[in-house]
Amino acid sequence: MNLAYNIVINSYSIVLLIVILIHSQKGAKNNFFQHKLYINLVKLTILALVLDILGRFDGNPNTIYPVINHVANLFLFIVNPILPSFWFSYVHYQVYNDEEKTKRLFYPLCILNIINSGLIILSQFNGWIYYIDSNNIYHRGPHFLFSAILVIALLLASFVLVFKNQNKIEKKHFYSLIFFSIPPCIGTVLQLSIYGFSFVLNIIVLSLLIIHLNIQNYSIYTDYLTEISNREKFEAKLREKINASTENKTFSLIMLDFDNFKNINDTLGHEMGDGALKTAAELFKKCMRANDFIARIGGDEFCFILDISNKTKLEAAVDRINSCVDEYNKSYFQPYKLFFSMGYAVYDYHAHMKAEELFKQVDRLMYEDKKRKKHNKSFEASF
Repeated sequence: MNLAYNIVINSYSIVLLIVILIHSQKGAKNNFFQHKLYINLVKLTILALVLDILGRFDGNPNTIYPVINHVANLFLFIVNPILPSFWFSYVHYQVYNDEEKTKRLFYPLCILNIINSGLIILSQFNGWIYYIDSNNIYHRGPHFLFSAILVIALLLASFVLVFKNQNKIEKKHFYSLIFFSIPPCIGTVLQLSIYGFSFVLNIIVLSLLIIHLNIQNYSIYTDYLTEISNREKFEAKLREKINASTENKTFSLIMLDFDNFKNINDTLGHEMGDGALKTAAELFKKCMRANDFIARIGGDEFCFILDISNKTKLEAAVDRINSCVDEYNKSYFQPYKLFFSMGYAVYDYHAHMKAEELFKQVDRLMYEDKKRKKHNKSFEASF
């Protein structure tokens, strides 16, 4: 492949990955294991693309080219199977959602990559995998296929793992995970067939973009427990609705907080508490309209953003939530009942309130509702 062409196409790929990297780092909590695996995949692909450029400095033996060519190809061949190793780990976590189980997978993968690294280093002396001649020209070695087969094997293993466990993976994620492995495998076969052309890394960039859009972006803004929107998404949505408000069309905000959540955790255990939060999220989704926005913004706090511009309709929506909760408490026999305090308000366009001010207003109204309920219970208990 022409060096200039390789630099152009790899540079475009690197820029795209840097944009993905910036976007991913901006929105995600960096301690998420899935996020760390994905970020390492992106960084390794950027490194591999840079090495791929530097590993094509063939010819000109009396310049610095041979040093660049030798070093770049050495590290490129070492990095090549590390990429699908991280991908296999990423897929494994998507299937089992068990950080410790996936971490145990690192040991055999590390051994596999150490063996590959050893063979690549030995190849510098015997030319098994590849060699660079005295004229600084790269050539495939007699056992070049070992490196390619290792990459294909890891990608195919990832494909099989996803396919066999599709019932454990969300449908919207399944196709993205399946797609990731197929194009790089095809690209590797093409690269083996058409000497001098590099396809795999640029195809991997496309696959990483699809994963970013369909899985990572979703995970960044989704509450891991209830699978509704999280606080980051809520704050962005609230700012968006304020900016889009006009004199004739605003929106409403509702905040709910469990009245008895600590009691559920203390008496029935945290697993039951998690179940109550999931149940509440499902209940809210059923009793709200399709275009209503629902988010979990804290431990036991939920927020709704509704396309409602007047108080009468907002109160009707509040009544609908209360009816749904009452119906659930009557119809389902759990060792706990769901009770919520609520604060709500229609956004006043003329007040020009900021997102933080509106949030504090509704938060205050919610706690006033909670205090009223406690006061009423105390009052009733005194008779």
